[in-house]
Amino acid sequence: MPEVIKTSRLTKYYGKNRGIIDIDLSVNEGEIFGFIGPNGAGKSTTIRTLLGLINKTSGSAEIFGKDITANKIEILQNIGYMPSEAMFYGNMRVKEVIKYSADLRRKDCSAEAAALCERLKVELNKKVEELSLGNRKKVGIVCALQHKPPLYFLDEPTSGLDPLMQKEFFSILSERNAEGATVFLSSHVLSEVQEYCSRAAIIREGKIIACDYVSRLAQNAAKYVVLKGVSNPPAIPGITNIRPLNSSVSFLYKGEITVLLQSLLPLPITNLNITEPGLEDAFLHYYSEGEGK
Repeated sequence: MPEVIKTSRLTKYYGKNRGIIDIDLSVNEGEIFGFIGPNGAGKSTTIRTLLGLINKTSGSAEIFGKDITANKIEILQNIGYMPSEAMFYGNMRVKEVIKYSADLRRKDCSAEAAALCERLKVELNKKVEELSLGNRKKVGIVCALQHKPPLYFLDEPTSGLDPLMQKEFFSILSERNAEGATVFLSSHVLSEVQEYCSRAAIIREGKIIACDYVSRLAQNAAKYVVLKGVSNPPAIPGITNIRPLNSSVSFLYKGEITVLLQSLLPLPITNLNITEPGLEDAFLHYYSEGEGK
């Protein structure tokens, strides 16, 4: 598949402060690609650098096979961008904001905007300053999607949305993806990434620490172990994310299974369960690896 996004050692410093460091990413046409990390990890900085909203310090990046600096205007014409915190003119009514966004692109998006507003239950006649966080998010979604571009950058798009609107949003996104659109989805809601993304990258302290198919990120991280009848795991290397609960304990284990089983023999265990971790546990494992080193 053609690469829609390609970066090589992309780096951004704010003075002496770290933004992102040596980011290497490749996103293929037609993917829904997840970008995972907590607040402050560098997700928004990566997106803003790719879009040319802030200047890179070093490295290179291409979108649609074109350099992001030399071809910024042309690239942005074919992108739908939703920032994590969308800002609008407070005195404007919602319908005016949506039309203004379309007019800036010199496109008539009225039919698509109307369809999106109906599905997301957008209150068109309210002023922006009267809207809740969730309703502002819905306006941001419409503005990002109404011109139906081939590539979307969505930064924490569902924060503030109620569960029904989250479901509707991903239905719309899946439809766009089925039509061939590529989606770069930044999120810290791991269930979203696990359900909708084919591949994902995990970012920690400005650096990519893992990038693979979502299923492999979980499988390659560690085993999820639950012991009943004891409150502490055995004292062996490779155990992280310990969670005691009454007379049981759960943890992640990365190492030889035979070593784990041998260490359990002396313990008064009443039940043992070893499974592949979900993405949330895998994420915690990747984030705990290397801490304190």
